[in-house]
Amino acid sequence: MPQPPAADLLIRAAAVHTLDAGAPVRRAVAVTGERITALAARPGGLDHLVGPRTTVVDAPDATVLPAFDDTHTHLVLAAHGIHDVPVHRAGTLAEFLDLIRRRAAATPAGGWIRTTTNWQELNLREQRMPTLAELDLAAPDHPVLVKRGGHNVQLNSLALRRAGITARTPEPPGGHILRDPRGRPTGRLVDTAVTLAERLLPPPDRATRIDGLRAASRAYAATGIGTVRDCMVPIEDLPVLDAAHRAGALAVRVRALVSGLGLRDAAGTDRLLDRMEPWRGRDDPWLRVWGVKFGIDGGIEAGALEEPYADRECYHGLLLWEPDALVAAVDRVVRRGWRVGVHAWGDRGLRVLLDVYERVLARHPGLPTGTLVIEHGGLAGAEQRARAIRLGIPVTVQHPLLHDAAAPQIRAWGEERVRQLFPLRAWLDEGALIAAGSDFPVGPYGAMVSVWGMTTRRTAAGVQGPEHAIDRAEAVALHTTAAVRLLGEEGRRGVLAPGALADLTVWPESPFDCPEDRLAALLPVLTVLGGRAVHDPAGLAGGGADRPS
Repeated sequence: MPQPPAADLLIRAAAVHTLDAGAPVRRAVAVTGERITALAARPGGLDHLVGPRTTVVDAPDATVLPAFDDTHTHLVLAAHGIHDVPVHRAGTLAEFLDLIRRRAAATPAGGWIRTTTNWQELNLREQRMPTLAELDLAAPDHPVLVKRGGHNVQLNSLALRRAGITARTPEPPGGHILRDPRGRPTGRLVDTAVTLAERLLPPPDRATRIDGLRAASRAYAATGIGTVRDCMVPIEDLPVLDAAHRAGALAVRVRALVSGLGLRDAAGTDRLLDRMEPWRGRDDPWLRVWGVKFGIDGGIEAGALEEPYADRECYHGLLLWEPDALVAAVDRVVRRGWRVGVHAWGDRGLRVLLDVYERVLARHPGLPTGTLVIEHGGLAGAEQRARAIRLGIPVTVQHPLLHDAAAPQIRAWGEERVRQLFPLRAWLDEGALIAAGSDFPVGPYGAMVSVWGMTTRRTAAGVQGPEHAIDRAEAVALHTTAAVRLLGEEGRRGVLAPGALADLTVWPESPFDCPEDRLAALLPVLTVLGGRAVHDPAGLAGGGADRPS
């Protein structure tokens, strides 16, 4: 019998959880080239595959799992944030404003100042946003754009003037310009109104963009994430992602949803789809265009509800599309062979989206599962869950979003509705296909911070809806086997089996058994994608990549 070729990488561990249905736990895994080639029940069971060039990782206490997918996140925003003012580090408004003041001192007068987006004002000691006047004092000679998450911006006076926003500026469709009692803009912009200012920001040069993607993707990989489904990629950024990939700067696989946010009709959708044509049919396992992202309602302050908000009488949030127009837009996308993910946060938003999807499915019976996806489906009652399951519509869910946004969401919606967000236990028990993510920058990315949250329901505002918790094995599956099923990549990723891509993570202790108080902070000692170490701080596999500081 011919001798099998030597492995490039051999890992011996306490446990290798393949997540391959029916397969037992193993103790060794071999990788040759980009793929897994063998598994063994004993640590030494693959020693015959060791050759002179084989890298052997002996980790007798470690646990090996497939690399995790983050099925709803924003890598491009994370990359921008690498160079922005790091206000997420502030615990008080004084610290927040001092960071802006220091950046202004190092920036030529008139240059834009933008902040990172992964923070919540209710997690500051003062529990509020900085005001226009405070930003004016911190940076009087610079336009300042303070962004929180993906839906909220606070400007200073110079930025307002640059954007041409005055008391006479009308509300944009699907957005809010907040005003004082005299009708003057306060600098706060919500939902589609943020584009009034963001469109003025000068784009960074290509090298800066690639550097940001390199650092951000390494940071994802350092938490055990191997593939990101980026749910808001401007069409103009696809060449930047491609350039980063060609430069070897991506430490995660990317599935890009081209942003259709801001579109309101089928004609605009057609123009976007025309620009996507050059990206059709690219089968690169590292970088693919998945489809198009729309949003049917707002976020924390504007998700569309059936009942009024807790903090505003008669306010039910925003629907961003007329249903007939969204049906036409989604129809255009699926006719062109792409997939669609639509943001729906409130219960009314979800109900209207399912109405839309039901009409699209009537026009296109037999669409493959995963062609139409609900992004978030946050406030999903029994009736709408049953509809989604009957229609075969998958849902991406994000406990890290709930973790960081719980306090402002309670203020807007009240405690009872927030406790019902992301009813994972019911979704799974009822037979839904759901997959997990982070929604960074609204929530933190990371494999185990998500597993911890889904299994404990802990948030920055305490435990919310403990009856909706799931167990650790189920939570891991939502980032691996369920994720690749949603993406249509079953058999290629998400399991550790011969022939599958060698996307794996090595953990210093078992995520299934480690104490709850250590789970959220648990990080892998090694992340491997396609047989290549993309996170390897101790040089276990020959040096690899490390998480940037």
